[in-house]
Amino acid sequence: MSQKLSPGTALMLTVPPLLWAGNAVIGRLVNTLVPPITLNFLRWAVALFILLPLASWVLRRSSGLWQHWRRFALLSLLGVGCYNALQYLALQTSTPLNVTLVAASGPVWMLAIGALFFQAPVRRAQMYGAALSIVGVLVVLSRGDWAQLLAVRLVIGDLFVLLATACWSWYSWLLSRRDEPDAIRNDWAAFLLAQVVFGLGWSGLFAGLEWGLTDAHITWGWPLISALAFVAVGPAVLAYRCWGLGIQRAGPAVAGFFANLTPLFAAIFSAAFLGELPHLYHVAAFALIVGGIVVSSRQ
Repeated sequence: MSQKLSPGTALMLTVPPLLWAGNAVIGRLVNTLVPPITLNFLRWAVALFILLPLASWVLRRSSGLWQHWRRFALLSLLGVGCYNALQYLALQTSTPLNVTLVAASGPVWMLAIGALFFQAPVRRAQMYGAALSIVGVLVVLSRGDWAQLLAVRLVIGDLFVLLATACWSWYSWLLSRRDEPDAIRNDWAAFLLAQVVFGLGWSGLFAGLEWGLTDAHITWGWPLISALAFVAVGPAVLAYRCWGLGIQRAGPAVAGFFANLTPLFAAIFSAAFLGELPHLYHVAAFALIVGGIVVSSRQ
């Protein structure tokens, strides 16, 4: 695993936050049509049918998947079962400002988990990069007016985002280890399908609890079907593919800084939906976040 950040790797790691920003917008738009944890289950069910024609061989007894079931059960719990379910759940009770503010702690989580549990040293450049990146996120969230940040009040949804960010950081570090057969690891569709198979079990369990403990209901129609198609193809299959390959090339610590592009893209999407033109603070924030990525990737 190389820590060097090439232009191609940088582009690959930019795709996931772009799609995740769209995922947050869609999750907010359909929160009255489908329960949040059920939405997570449905998106991965659709992703399963997308991946099956590409890598159904991984389900065979001889593939090595079942001999390494503990590895894939843990990966799927963190990346498929918990991460997006907690994000969708957070959007029910928290504001986009709070959600993205708490999620901006991602690089810090990535560095801390790597140092504590994966014996990864934290370089001074990474600390400087984390500071620049977080300042860039704060510029977006405050819209250039720092007084807005003083009015932030945390709610239960913010705790869900914090847990989601920790889960994603742990998941990313686990991806950096090659503890599964090469045949599975070298086939991106097989590697993701192996996680989705176990992830559907986790997300199905969580969705069952949601229906048993709440007054859950689904309003089917083209808006929900279109949303499911997007979140399954984009933020699920494509984003996870790009993120996993980016982790292998650049390492979890460097990749973690790219996640802070998500609120910037979300702000741009929101501006587009509202018919507003980009502002100067968007440019400043982009420069700070990219600066953090560049600084953190230096040897």
